[in-house]
Amino acid sequence: MTTDTERSVELDRTGKARFRATNVRGGTLDFGEGDDSDFTPVELLLVAIAGCSAIDVDHLVGKRVDPDSFEVSARADKIRDDLGNRLTDIRVSFDLTFPDGPDGDRAREILPRAVTQSHDRLCTVTRTVIVGTPVDSVIASR
Repeated sequence: MTTDTERSVELDRTGKARFRATNVRGGTLDFGEGDDSDFTPVELLLVAIAGCSAIDVDHLVGKRVDPDSFEVSARADKIRDDLGNRLTDIRVSFDLTFPDGPDGDRAREILPRAVTQSHDRLCTVTRTVIVGTPVDSVIASR
């Protein structure tokens, strides 16, 4: 049983250290440990962080005008210390251009606020990472 607030994915093993994720709408995504061109779980986390904010910013600035270009990049340092393996220094960079004219000017003007709103309030993925939500791992009985 699901609720309106629940989000879920299912993973199936497709090979050694290779998996296929399936969402409730039937979409699939293959990933692995990085020995081929497929994304790794760490890269998918960066995609999720950047993608979530990109969607927020696109909705906010898109109310003014469609950007001429819209590029977002995410980077982090993967470290291992006494807290275990983790990412530090995560940075999401936005590079947008807008058409000339009053609509483009308004979009350029609200861009910083849109990025801040996504980071501080709107992006579920970023907010989850910043807040530090616990993750429970359980073994399903079969």
